[in-house]
Amino acid sequence: MKNNNLKFFIYARKSTESEEQQIRSIGDQVAELRDLVRKDGLMIVDVLAESQSAKTKGRPIFNEMLARIEAGEANAILAWHPDRLARNAFDGGRIIDLIDEGKILDLRFCTFWFEPTAQGKMMLNFAFGQSKYYSDNLSDNVKRAQRRKVSEGIWAWQAPVGYLNEPKLRTIVVDPVKGPLMREMFELYATGHYSFEHLREVMTERGLRGVANLPMSLSRFQDSLNNPFYYGYFILHGELHQASHEPLVTKELYDQCQAVMRRRGRVESPRMKPYVYRGLLQCGQCGATITMETQKGHNYLRCTKRLTRCPQKYLREEKLTAQIASLLESLSLPDDTADRMVEEVRHQREKESGASSELRLATEKEIKKLDGQVDRLTAAYLDHAAFTPEEFRQRKNDLLNAKQQFIEKRKKIESDDVARFEPLIRFINRSKQAKYVAGRNEPKELRAELEKTGSNLRLLNQKLEWEPRGAWKLVVAQGSMAHRHTAPEISGAVFDGKSRVVPNECPGQDSNLHALRHYHLKVARLPISPPGL
Repeated sequence: MKNNNLKFFIYARKSTESEEQQIRSIGDQVAELRDLVRKDGLMIVDVLAESQSAKTKGRPIFNEMLARIEAGEANAILAWHPDRLARNAFDGGRIIDLIDEGKILDLRFCTFWFEPTAQGKMMLNFAFGQSKYYSDNLSDNVKRAQRRKVSEGIWAWQAPVGYLNEPKLRTIVVDPVKGPLMREMFELYATGHYSFEHLREVMTERGLRGVANLPMSLSRFQDSLNNPFYYGYFILHGELHQASHEPLVTKELYDQCQAVMRRRGRVESPRMKPYVYRGLLQCGQCGATITMETQKGHNYLRCTKRLTRCPQKYLREEKLTAQIASLLESLSLPDDTADRMVEEVRHQREKESGASSELRLATEKEIKKLDGQVDRLTAAYLDHAAFTPEEFRQRKNDLLNAKQQFIEKRKKIESDDVARFEPLIRFINRSKQAKYVAGRNEPKELRAELEKTGSNLRLLNQKLEWEPRGAWKLVVAQGSMAHRHTAPEISGAVFDGKSRVVPNECPGQDSNLHALRHYHLKVARLPISPPGL
């Protein structure tokens, strides 16, 4: 029987979430509901529709509809199915309460029958409960699938810049355009002479874009450089997981970028004058930072005097540039010496190719050892609660990072049994190029080369003090300075940490090549390459 006192709201809802893609669209729902209106001659007050999930409370249009019902504007609801009204206990309970209070006199659906009786309310409760169970069960299934993917090393969410989501296989693949650019971004930042602003400027100019092909923000550059995803791992809920996608960078390169970031501490403000040597040196007397300022058209370096009233004097920027150039020239191997050393290394490479099998076995043994430690750590955490969640995540992260270093070492060995010789050849060739960098006298290039070759950079009595790092210690006496049998007077460089190299301390070329080669073979057995090599 037709009830002329019933005033209906038409309510249609479409979830924005993928699991409900099979539900009819809002347009289809409203069309079927209007057919029911014409068939039964119903009075419609308003048509309300929204695209929002009903798994949790808080839908604005749904709340507005119930408020208007409480105000007496309408007293009935027309919807496609009960699950359009509620998929959570709170919203379902509000509907039942309004029915009990007599503010909702009727509910009508296209695929469900309801009467405002005790039995009808019980069946409506069942329908709401079934809808909630469907959502909860679907959520559990999604989480279970995500946990399975994580255990297989698959990132189940949006891929970061440099990678693409492969929709058919549901995996992560390298973006053929952005992937190489992201690798280049890491390589540039690892040099230590690119701020985030400069890095963004250079990489944007070279074609690197972020989401929706828009330029990446400064924070996005910093987040990317901090993201272990690029060396083959990902973090989920604070825990590090080994991934199955192809790494864009090595763990070694990633760590170099982290070291640069820690050394910088913060990015210089764009409003500060971009001095080339700012942040490079420390005062050799008091240990404070050497800063730069401009006086009468010239740039000067001076101690900040933050620790004490340091008596050190100013130094003109041009004089420091000349000292760095002279130092690098003194390090550079003569061309004939470098070429002969390269030939010797290649000859030795052929003789020692069999040694790589021993390295491979040792590396695999370390990987298995770390896997066992991860398993024991996880068992102690899960079975005996031996650690807090934070301690467990930190220890696991440390073990996985160590494992990744050995995995990368094994890859190098497998790709070339004698790959340990290639860095040595590159190093020798690079060492003979230092004189050409010095000859160009370009401050940015000089700074970058100086930071590659040495550490503990200080300024004392207007002289640059410097300590060679890694294999550069062995090149000092083999360089052109030793070839000339003199030390560079202008540089004042400290080569061994205490004194300059003098002619009678310089070993012959053959013995120095022998030391350099054996230094490299020694460090080749370490998980990562030494600094400066």
